[in-house]
Amino acid sequence: MRILFTIPHFFKPSQAGRYGSVYQTPQQRIQALTSNLSALHQLYNQSQCIINIAQRLALPANQSQAHEIKVIICTSQNYHLLHQLPLSPQLYTHHPTQAEPMLLGFECQVVLRDCLGQYDYYCYLEDDLILHDPWFFIKLKWFTQQIGDLSLLQPNRYEVSPHGVVHKAYIDGDLAAHVTAKFQNVQEKPELIGTIMETPVTFRRPFNPHSGCYFLTANQMDYWANQPYFLDRDTSFVGSLESAATLEIMKTFHIYKPTPVQAGFLEIQHFGTAFLSLINKKVKSQLYMPCL
Repeated sequence: MRILFTIPHFFKPSQAGRYGSVYQTPQQRIQALTSNLSALHQLYNQSQCIINIAQRLALPANQSQAHEIKVIICTSQNYHLLHQLPLSPQLYTHHPTQAEPMLLGFECQVVLRDCLGQYDYYCYLEDDLILHDPWFFIKLKWFTQQIGDLSLLQPNRYEVSPHGVVHKAYIDGDLAAHVTAKFQNVQEKPELIGTIMETPVTFRRPFNPHSGCYFLTANQMDYWANQPYFLDRDTSFVGSLESAATLEIMKTFHIYKPTPVQAGFLEIQHFGTAFLSLINKKVKSQLYMPCL
């Protein structure tokens, strides 16, 4: 299988702003993007082996789940940290643009469209997202085969920390219903139940479809690219970054996510603890925390 990943990457430090691309240190942003790229190649490319100690040989491993992948990083002007990454430039292709930084997600859509017919999956993920699941695309393929091309399964984003009240938090919980009501009807096929390894798994139309990423089959990408609103650069969902990642796919597909009971069925890590650190500060925890 051939997989294309597009990643918008921007860094320009500022005291103002609410995004990691402006308030994090260069070291944090470098670490985030390094983790992002490393995970893609470690999980999904064909360079995987098992060491046979008796024969002193490195033999192929995970080849049924290994794919031919290409990663294209879209940047804005000279506001990026690619030259500081502790990685080989051969792991990605740099696609420089003069776009407004907050609109880089739309430049990724241009790249995806221009590569129609060349890949089996067309993917977008923000530069601070990290995949850990080698079965990620197997799960996506299973879902699409069961439900059809007009439904799209999105992962739950989460943050982790060994410190604090909560060690893991999923960060894209429900928005007020009116925020997405004009873009999607969550009452249309609101819930699906599948069975994986004799275990029921429930998927629900979320009031917050945002995940900072999407992963489309070739058929889904072709269908989306032929919609009249494709690349209209509409930014009316929350903000520019959220709109680039979510608005058009919300208009195009029935979006589902695994329910909180089984949130980890399909998930992706958000680098850092920006949301997790809000718990018991701006977000009240209702978890029962046993005395230790």
